[in-house]
Amino acid sequence: MSKIKKIVLAYSGGLDTSVILNWLKEKYKAEVITYTANLGQGKPLDSIEDKAKNTGASKVYIEDLRKEFCLNYVLPALRAGAVYEGKYPLATALARPLITKGLIEIAKKEKAEAIAHGCSGKGNDQVRFEVTAKALNPEITILAPLREWELNSREEEVRYAKEHNIPLEIKEESPYSIDRNLWGVSIECGPLEDIEQEPPPESYQITSSPQDAPKEPTYISITFKEGVPCR
Repeated sequence: MSKIKKIVLAYSGGLDTSVILNWLKEKYKAEVITYTANLGQGKPLDSIEDKAKNTGASKVYIEDLRKEFCLNYVLPALRAGAVYEGKYPLATALARPLITKGLIEIAKKEKAEAIAHGCSGKGNDQVRFEVTAKALNPEITILAPLREWELNSREEEVRYAKEHNIPLEIKEESPYSIDRNLWGVSIECGPLEDIEQEPPPESYQITSSPQDAPKEPTYISITFKEGVPCR
């Protein structure tokens, strides 16, 4: 493989991608450009640019993809009744190909030899990123640090971040990995990995536990036209 001089990283500003940004610079001695997609995360992205640059990014791209995500991904999934195992609306899964499309476009614009993502080697997200990337650009090099680096837990990532003065929004005692967009929230890690434990109260993001929910139900009426909510 020829020397990699420029990498475009899918960057959320969370623990994994913050550590990855620094790790890529150390390992490849390459310029790292970050790409963040606004998919309706429910929080301002104003601090993303400063955080990425303070962690070592040479350039920062933030793209508002909410309309495209809704029209071309969420609504078709809704019309198809795309719900995994009767519960999960595939919020994170639907977003990955769109994010990858943006990565490939920026890589072409910046003449970058590689893209990088923060997916682990145990789930399907890595496949969604990499199949999409190779379909759009078969020549692109794909880097997946979580599959190859020496950090074996989120606790080790937190320590790495502290040692390298990487700004964090996570504490060792709150080790959740949260992915949110306008279609839903996915939460993992920490006590959620133990199927014998109930989700702790602090793990809820936009809902609450049944015990804390109101006793009286709220009724909502939605009108659909050709499978699309219109009122």
